[in-house]
Amino acid sequence: MTLAARLRDGSGGAWPDFVRLYGPLVDRWCRTAGVHPDAIPDVAQDVFLTAFRAIGRFDSQHPGATFRGWLWTVARSRIVEHHRRLAGHEPGQGGSTAQQRLQAIADPVPLEEPTEPDQAAALLHRALGQIRGEFSEQTWDCFWRVTVLGHPTDVVAADHNVTPGAVRQAKSRVLRRLRRQLGG
Repeated sequence: MTLAARLRDGSGGAWPDFVRLYGPLVDRWCRTAGVHPDAIPDVAQDVFLTAFRAIGRFDSQHPGATFRGWLWTVARSRIVEHHRRLAGHEPGQGGSTAQQRLQAIADPVPLEEPTEPDQAAALLHRALGQIRGEFSEQTWDCFWRVTVLGHPTDVVAADHNVTPGAVRQAKSRVLRRLRRQLGG
C-alpha cells in the first residue's frame, strides 16, 4: 500500500513513518516561509494534525496530484494561518505610506512548493533508509548499482550471476516500493 493509503487506513506505524519522512521537509518549508524558529514545532504539529484530518481527501488519481504537493498545500495553509494570527497582534498603521510598505513586502509563503534539490534528496535518502530492510542484499545491490551508481545492467547481472532481466526487475521492485513509501 502507498503511504497515503496506509495513513488513511490507520495502519500501524504509518503516522510515525510519515512524520520521520516528511518532518524535516515541513520544518524547512516553515523556515523558508519566515516562521520564527521557536514557533516551527507548533506550526509543524498543526500541519500534521491538518494532514491527519484531511488525508481522506487526498486523491492520487487526480491528474498531476502528488503526495508531496498535497502536503505542501496543507503546510502552506497552516503557515499562512500562523502568519495571520501573528499579524493580528501587531499594532495597525494606516495611510498611503503604510499601504505602499505593504505592497513592497513579498508574500512570505510562496504558492509553489519551495523544495530545494538538497531537500528533495534528503527526503529520498530518508525514504530509502525506511525501506532498505525490506529487500535482500542482492536485490538492493542491483537496484543501487544500476539506479544510483549508473552501472550497466549487464555488468551488474554478470557480477551477481543473474540475467539482465532479473536486475531490471530488482530495480523496478525497489523503485515501486520507494514511490509507495513517498506517498504516491
